[in-house]
Amino acid sequence: MYVEQFMTSQVFTVKPADNILAARDLMKSKNISRLPVVQGGRITGIVTDGDLRTAQPSSVTTLSRFEMTELLSKVTVASVATKKVVVCPPHTLLEDAAATMRRQKIGALPVVDGEKLLGIITENDLLDAFLDVMGAHSPGVRVVVQTQDRVGVFQQITTIILGFGLDITSMAVYHLPNRKVQILLRLNGDGAEDAVTALRSAGFDVSV
Repeated sequence: MYVEQFMTSQVFTVKPADNILAARDLMKSKNISRLPVVQGGRITGIVTDGDLRTAQPSSVTTLSRFEMTELLSKVTVASVATKKVVVCPPHTLLEDAAATMRRQKIGALPVVDGEKLLGIITENDLLDAFLDVMGAHSPGVRVVVQTQDRVGVFQQITTIILGFGLDITSMAVYHLPNRKVQILLRLNGDGAEDAVTALRSAGFDVSV
């Protein structure tokens, strides 16, 4: 799976000269927490809700509300944004994007083709991808088969399941210690219970 499959294509942006109040209002109205900073079609930074909070005066300030608003209206996005932006191309593998975000301790990656902004991949997008891989939205009965990781085990399991005319709508594998695996399956069809019984009879540890 690639970043372009899960990225958000509609990206809201700000310009370096925009004031932080405008950026804050845009984040609030669109329910987002970060905005790429774009100038002349090129990303020059990224600003987050955390950056905006840091730029605001302390809650114990003696400034009036009017004075505070006046002060913040003069603070530009460029002055608080992160200048060094980590980006990725659209054909980046999803796991590579996730690894980059974890390593860099960031919550999103702007997706670019050269200097052109195509989209943004966020932590929420990665969670959506995880749910998709785990079959959370797929039809069928959730079945977990625990077994030794050995040659031919997948063929044995799928042969039993297909023998009952079932559709495997999703499959995911979790590796355990001692060369064991848990195989998460979603089985769609009327013979799911019979398939589970057959898998157990074949010596597999099955939970539903």
